[in-house]
Amino acid sequence: MELRHLHYFVVLAEKLHFGAAAEKLGIAAPTLSVQIKQLEESIGVELFTRTKRSVSLTQAGALFLVEANATLAQAERAREIGRLASRGEVGHLGLGYVSSALWSGILSKLLSQFRKQNLNVTITPREYPMNELPVMVSEGKLDIAFIRSPIRLPDDIKSLHIQQDIFCVALPAAHPLAARQQPVEPFELRNEKFIIPEQPHGTIEVARRGGFKVKKSESPGSLVDVLSRVSFNEGVAIVPDVLSNTVFLPEVVYRPLAAPAIPSEINIIYRKWERSPTVINFIDFTRSLFTS
Repeated sequence: MELRHLHYFVVLAEKLHFGAAAEKLGIAAPTLSVQIKQLEESIGVELFTRTKRSVSLTQAGALFLVEANATLAQAERAREIGRLASRGEVGHLGLGYVSSALWSGILSKLLSQFRKQNLNVTITPREYPMNELPVMVSEGKLDIAFIRSPIRLPDDIKSLHIQQDIFCVALPAAHPLAARQQPVEPFELRNEKFIIPEQPHGTIEVARRGGFKVKKSESPGSLVDVLSRVSFNEGVAIVPDVLSNTVFLPEVVYRPLAAPAIPSEINIIYRKWERSPTVINFIDFTRSLFTS
């Protein structure tokens, strides 16, 4: 018994006329009769009662029709899943991100638009420390990660730029520099205690431009932890400028740094030799969204 036998049976059960059913199927009536006979012989049950003037379903045929329809529907679903899978439109994505990607809005924007077009792809997003993300992608523990560059990447990892940003300084509200509106010169921070985020590039560059070394510092972890320490008047922090428009804490004031701006960018990273159609689909979708 093959799917074509079930298809022929369902059409004949609908038409209850060999000529009409054969015409709909695009085959000859004798051919249809042979196919139905083969089906009945294969299951050992008569499905139709035939007379010279009419064709009708037997009781067994009526019950068989329910199962035949279900089987054909499931087969079509399987074919559709296969087509979706080949295009990466079904499957699962393990996705890691740093908090600044979340605060920037870029992560939610991308996932929302991707999900609208890929309803059969499930995505599991989770925040991780940034220094863990490249290794997790390389080892296959994650499929995609959102990071903030610059960061050292394993040789088997590629990156795709999706958003440009710069750094600013987060100050306690009571700090003298917080009362000013003009940009802060790096040298003006030479005597400050720095609360350093997991991405230290901005802090290091401020110290280089200001001609000083960061002597007193703490690295509490996430950006929210960093800003909390600033609000407690424990120090200042060099953070992504996107936070100045998205994260508001009592007693924290953001001020721009003097030009030239210290650049930073949000990238996605993925394996160079990725073979999963689902992951490749996500990468291509992201590239089309942010590089067009």
